[in-house]
Amino acid sequence: MTPLQTDIERRLAVSQPDIEVLLAEVLGGRCLRVFIDHPDGVTLAMCERVTAELGDLRERYSLEVSSPGSERPLTKPAHFRRFVGRRARVRARHPLPVGERPTQSFTGELVGASEEEVTLAADGGVIAIPYSEIRRSTLIEE
Repeated sequence: MTPLQTDIERRLAVSQPDIEVLLAEVLGGRCLRVFIDHPDGVTLAMCERVTAELGDLRERYSLEVSSPGSERPLTKPAHFRRFVGRRARVRARHPLPVGERPTQSFTGELVGASEEEVTLAADGGVIAIPYSEIRRSTLIEE
């Protein structure tokens, strides 16, 4: 998790405690995209409140706040555990040894998630990927 995401989570925990920050990422150095979630779903009003709460960041970035959509980002062990049994795409930071040649992108069923790694049943077999090696991970719509 980036320091920017940690800062955003800390701020929202005080003012919007029911809203979870799934992912905060900077795209192209100028756009800050924040995906949020809520137990009752994400509304436009929630997105507006979060945008207002992060108003000072609009001086450095164009700010996009939205719901996760069907290709929900998975960034924390709790996210992976919640969706065990579902299909996901995981992109690693470095090639990992699977099958005949190292691979960086894996698509398959989430079969386990500990505090250190996620286990995925992918085309090349079952692979355990440490969270520190994950560049990006999303659910795949079924």
